[in-house]
Amino acid sequence: MKILKDFRFINKVEGYSFLALLFIAMPLKYVYGIPMATKIAGMIHGGLFIWFVISLVNTYNAKIFATRDAIKFFILSLVPFGTFYTESTLKKRFDTI
Repeated sequence: MKILKDFRFINKVEGYSFLALLFIAMPLKYVYGIPMATKIAGMIHGGLFIWFVISLVNTYNAKIFATRDAIKFFILSLVPFGTFYTESTLKKRFDTI
């Protein structure tokens, strides 16, 4: 279950980085004229997103998620706050075992 634990960790971190990009870096760029904020936050988020996708594929390959779940979790990662719904789903599914 280490693979699942790793996935849940990167799921949360990637979700927070997405929110930081949207709600901190983007306003800094467009309201205050600081374009460096999105460059830095965007690169960090991009790296974390790649890590998220790799972890999602590893978890899927380990047969922890069905294909439908893996697709749903990927789509949710593209939506603000979606990764937190994913975490809630995983908590209900695996913490009750």
